[in-house]
Amino acid sequence: MMDLNSVPSRKVKKMQNKQAKCVASREMNKTNAMTVPAQASQLVGESVTLKQKAGEFFNPMLNEQQKLAVRRILSGECRPTPYVLFGPPGTGKTVTVIEAILQIHYTLPDSRILVCAPSNAATDLICMRLHQSNLLKPGAMVRVNASCRSEEQIDDVVKPYCKDGEDISKASWFRIIVTTCSSAGMFYQAEIRLGHFTHVILDEAGQASEPESLIPIGLISEANGQIVLVGDPKQLGPVIKSKIAWSFGLNISLLERLTSRELYLRDEDAFSACGAYNPLLITKLVKNYRSHSALLALPSKLFYHKELEVCADTSVVTSLLHWGKLPRKGFPLIFHGIRGNETREGHNPSWFNPTEAVQVMQYCCHLAKNENTAVSVTDIGVITPYRKQVEKIRFLLRSIDLADIKVGTVEEFQGQEYLVIILSTVRSHGSFFDDKYCLGFLCNPKRFNVAITRAKALLIVVGNPHVLVKDPCFCALLEYSLTNGVYVGCDLPLELEHLQECD
Repeated sequence: MMDLNSVPSRKVKKMQNKQAKCVASREMNKTNAMTVPAQASQLVGESVTLKQKAGEFFNPMLNEQQKLAVRRILSGECRPTPYVLFGPPGTGKTVTVIEAILQIHYTLPDSRILVCAPSNAATDLICMRLHQSNLLKPGAMVRVNASCRSEEQIDDVVKPYCKDGEDISKASWFRIIVTTCSSAGMFYQAEIRLGHFTHVILDEAGQASEPESLIPIGLISEANGQIVLVGDPKQLGPVIKSKIAWSFGLNISLLERLTSRELYLRDEDAFSACGAYNPLLITKLVKNYRSHSALLALPSKLFYHKELEVCADTSVVTSLLHWGKLPRKGFPLIFHGIRGNETREGHNPSWFNPTEAVQVMQYCCHLAKNENTAVSVTDIGVITPYRKQVEKIRFLLRSIDLADIKVGTVEEFQGQEYLVIILSTVRSHGSFFDDKYCLGFLCNPKRFNVAITRAKALLIVVGNPHVLVKDPCFCALLEYSLTNGVYVGCDLPLELEHLQECD
């Protein structure tokens, strides 16, 4: 296995960056010479006739960064160094991955693609999107499941692709194999030759532990295999429950570790149409198709160098700008300060806050039962860090016939989006920094990032400002809310009172 820690000197890196950016600039200004099938219809269920035509993409809606990423993956210039597709929230990384798989399949006839993700949900999504493209002939793709996965857990769309996945030797000869990282280990038993797979694409790579990521990567030739890591190191990482594993750094994904190496670092002094990263190794998607500009500004500043661009459907993201409960019309954010009481039941380490739970219920009621601007229950999501608070909010929503509103932890919302997100932070005492129960949520920038980037048109945050001000991210959110006149509720901590006075 190649040494992924080895990197060139800074001088060599700068020369590589300069060369790479020149090449990329030329590519952006010329017609791509690759031979690919014609653009595909985006209507699911409509048949598509494949025609060889140079320079076209299956999805005609791809933006320039997405197209550049697909070209880079096809060219394989960075081999054997892993190529990174950096996809911040709502920037269309899954769309880009699907395009890349289809292009590899049709333009490189000798290719065999192993597509993996750490979870069954993410893996099934790739399989479904490829199916919906209507561009794969029968026998092109197989979905390999773990033997312990029951058929009831598998979506009906995916099931037909699973049949041939039960025989690993047979499955290994399909040109597109979709499976989880851990299930990819079954191919070692098939004794396939090293280099059998030409491409390994690891989606949601930021959520996979490094040993988990190395399972599929170990099946590819280190000389000429193409490794593609897709994800966002600024969002949730691997779920590691063992303190021993945590102490050895297994909470850091391969994606995050690599992107912290010099070879992948952002060049702060660079100016190029391709961005500040080495375009041979990494493409950062920056066009956000999800959120209103007011909701995107803070995470863009805190996590993405202010590079995210608002490209969402205006009719969607502006749909609640005149909602009656907004403190400031035209600005779809509310920070509702509450000094409630946090509590636990018995020896259960999970916290809940009854006062916040009631406030969340009231907001849900105002949204879903307003005659003038009623929001569908399927368009509302409630995020809270503690299981016990999830239970309490679900109970309250059932009592007012709003049981279909999704309530869950941050982990359950990664990769999802809702018209409205309500966040209940729960903790209300200064002791929340006590790590006796590995609480962590309020001090975790990645969880904060995921929580506030799920909303399209409205974000409501409910919490105690006297506690939240102690965390840099929540403090920034409080300052942002005060500056824009969208804070309501209890009194403010002393360090923030001057902002309210200025406002």
